Amino acid sequence: MDVRRKGPGASGRFIQGLGMLFTINVAVLLAFIVFVRLRRRTEARSRFDEKLTVVIVLALGVVIAPTSFGQGLLDFLGQLIQGISQAAW
Repeated sequence: MDVRRKGPGASGRFIQGLGMLFTINVAVLLAFIVFVRLRRRTEARSRFDEKLTVVIVLALGVVIAPTSFGQGLLDFLGQLIQGISQAAW
């Protein structure tokens, strides 16, 4: 099995095996894991599950932050919060 980094960051991995080439985007994988974990009912979660979900979400934020999508999301949220704070006064 051949595992190589894609580009300068660790946002993607190439995995080659059995004559096929798969690309796994780490941000998409983490987002999927968060989505699946948050679909569970709150009563079914233990404290450890809650802490693990927080760690996974923080890792997702670290992976997304330096991308153009992350910067756009930061700008959008900043404008949204600024608009809400101005409307409240």
